[in-house]
Amino acid sequence: MSTFISCLLPFTPYLFSFIIFLILLEQISYLMKKRFIPGPTLVLPFLGNAIPLVKNPTKFWDLQSTIAKASNLGISVNYIVGNFIVFIRDTELSHKVFANVRPNAFHLVGHPFGKKLFGEHNLIYMMGQDHKNLRRRIAPNFTPKALSTYTALQQIIILNHLKTWVNLSEQKKSPIPIRILARDMNLDTSQTVFVGPHLGFKAREGFERDYFLFNVGLMKLPFDFPGTAFRNARLAVDRLTGTLATCTEMSKLKMEKGEEPSCLIDFWMQDTLREMAEANYAGGESPPPFSSNAEIGGYLFDFLFAAQDASTSSLLWAVTLLDSHPEVLAKVREEVAGIWSPESDELITAEQLREMKYTQTVAREVVRYRPPATLVPHIATEEFPLTESYKVPKGAIVFPSVLESSFQGFTEPDRFDPDRFSEERQEDQIYKRNFLAFGAGAHQCVGQRYALNHLVLFIAMFVTLIDFKRDATDGCDEITYVPTICPKDDCRVYLSRRCAQYPSFPRTEQIAK
Repeated sequence: MSTFISCLLPFTPYLFSFIIFLILLEQISYLMKKRFIPGPTLVLPFLGNAIPLVKNPTKFWDLQSTIAKASNLGISVNYIVGNFIVFIRDTELSHKVFANVRPNAFHLVGHPFGKKLFGEHNLIYMMGQDHKNLRRRIAPNFTPKALSTYTALQQIIILNHLKTWVNLSEQKKSPIPIRILARDMNLDTSQTVFVGPHLGFKAREGFERDYFLFNVGLMKLPFDFPGTAFRNARLAVDRLTGTLATCTEMSKLKMEKGEEPSCLIDFWMQDTLREMAEANYAGGESPPPFSSNAEIGGYLFDFLFAAQDASTSSLLWAVTLLDSHPEVLAKVREEVAGIWSPESDELITAEQLREMKYTQTVAREVVRYRPPATLVPHIATEEFPLTESYKVPKGAIVFPSVLESSFQGFTEPDRFDPDRFSEERQEDQIYKRNFLAFGAGAHQCVGQRYALNHLVLFIAMFVTLIDFKRDATDGCDEITYVPTICPKDDCRVYLSRRCAQYPSFPRTEQIAK
């Protein structure tokens, strides 16, 4: 060993010089890409500012926003793990990115290292005609009939979990953090709505463990080595998509028997089997595209990711904002009480849901005021002229900020004001370009109606069935990333039953029939 080291010693100055050369080269490359755009002048080799980003994402992105705003350019830059990044605060520049998702401009990635994490069959990374065709296939999953089936399932699961929350709070006789509880409720909801009876009890347990590993990996650096959180997350995604592919196969068998759809995958497979039969009748030798179990399993995982984490964020902010705005809470309770009563033991119907006009404005304002996914990362596949004077370099990761757009244009945007979405004011139409919580362009969220329905149902049931009060402490409502945004204290609340008795809903198995 000592002989080996002694052999290396003469080369040490050269090795040291080579490392210094690489560091210098990296700095020069960064500065050439940065040009006159505001951002750090010097960055750490390779890591850049990854450590501040992982340690405190909220502070990191707030600083990027402050720099972008102070310069009047609407953009700022930084360097993360070998990647040059561009933060976009200006709404019109964000739209320019959303409108240019194509092979020779921008690719949506959903997460800075998402393509490696999410797997091969993923709706996020598709574009062009293939993307349009797949969205057309997905459309039957969100018809009024399908949404009506989902709302019934959503209410049954919400009720079961709310009763558990209240029991837990009363047992502890102290405030409880509901972030994990809300996440578990949403995972239960997503599993039941998306794949229903095709995911058994034991499969659900494994599913929940793997989804937890996936969530942890989202917030870690992309070190893909055995035992790392990122590797564990990537392997968990493989297992999750495999499980969803099995559910797809089971749904096809069910729909082939002519049974009624009872979950999202059933509606999807009902339409897919019809297209497969038409192709076979026409003499086609191969099945229609995007119809294999593995492909659909991957696309289902996209739905799960979007519904799970984003929805959890919105539910937590709804509780937080209703508590801090008692006048809004009172109006919601009054509206819901005039439309639905828990003593009726009846599920809220689709018609009743549409009648909850004010509650719907509250849901939309929650999403505007605290959009769950604050940033929508894209990769520049070619050099792109973002402004007249600056071209985004090839390979840069571009971050249009949905959160920043939400606080531009609107009347008093810093105020939580549901009336802005009323039929009289219609700020969702007047400032439509600033309302980007569900994205824009070809990749606008296909399930936004489902997501809003879920939020409205939760708000209506939560405020009617439960009395609640936030455990207000300094900084409890500050934003933290997990990976979507939520209150810093995980939304700690005191809970107690408000209604005389809980409604008696049917079981999910009865709805499935």
